[in-house]
Amino acid sequence: MIETLLLAPTPRRDHRSQSIPYNHHMANTPLHVVTGALGYTGQSVTEQLLDRGVRVRTLTNSPNRPNPFGDKLDIHPLAFDDPDALARSLEGAEVLYNTYWVRFNHNLFTFERAVASTKALFDAAQRAGVGRIVHVSILHARIADDLGYYKGKHELEVALEQTGIPHAIIRPGVLFGRGDILVNNIAWMLRHLPVFGIFGDGRYRLRPLHVDDMAALMIDHASREGITHADAVGPEGFEFRELVRTIAGIIGVRRLIVGVPPGIGYLVGRCVNPLVKDVIITREEIEGLMRSLLDSDAPAAGTTKLTDWATEHRETLGHRYASEVGRRVKRDESYEAI
Repeated sequence: MIETLLLAPTPRRDHRSQSIPYNHHMANTPLHVVTGALGYTGQSVTEQLLDRGVRVRTLTNSPNRPNPFGDKLDIHPLAFDDPDALARSLEGAEVLYNTYWVRFNHNLFTFERAVASTKALFDAAQRAGVGRIVHVSILHARIADDLGYYKGKHELEVALEQTGIPHAIIRPGVLFGRGDILVNNIAWMLRHLPVFGIFGDGRYRLRPLHVDDMAALMIDHASREGITHADAVGPEGFEFRELVRTIAGIIGVRRLIVGVPPGIGYLVGRCVNPLVKDVIITREEIEGLMRSLLDSDAPAAGTTKLTDWATEHRETLGHRYASEVGRRVKRDESYEAI
């Protein structure tokens, strides 16, 4: 999934003193736990759960990030380095929504570490008696083990099945909406670069889903029984070149859009990386995109059209570059501000 949470494990600390007070008037309502409620997908899940009167606890590595929920949200550390504390933070939870993952290997985080940490989370959920897990995977996780992102997601799907905990596996491809990266940064490049290069012929497909529709789908599967799965795709499908042209038209810029060999496109991206202090795209992401791994013929999981959303936000879309790495380093700022 292009849009995911990249939560890197933090140094060991006294986890018993890290939780932040919350509204205890909700103490007798059902408890749902969300990883990364101050981030991207997790924030949308939390908003909708609180609107339904559910008591929400988050496990996060960024407790100082701005909290739009105030004392309605119970904040605990994502204590991968302390299995007992991690299990305690999950006690009493009816549902665990897991959005934790990393987008690429970096010196601050790796797929290998993310897999091990997520398995520790599953183990803690089993020890704590969590009733159900709703886990975010990726479209076609089981057919692309030559790509590290997909291999890790495949391994975690198998690990979750082996826990015996009733669960749902939700498989998105591209998410858009408040604080997204892919659509925003396409718009940013269209606004700032004289030419936009697409990899190859650009005819590979994707079906973006709004993050709020993703959250609604996750909550729907939380109420189901047994083991369930869903491809999380939106109501509109695009060839990649068509998506770029559509965004350019919506934000009112005219740019030359040219096909380039994937290797050349990757090298150009690497040249731009230092300017934005980020990783724009990886070789594996290019490969997955060009295989149409971000596409599915499943029924639409939501009703929000990317074209409608982009039109509504065209005055601000792409004015600020959204930094993936920055969100991992600046842990006291909101996603939208980075």
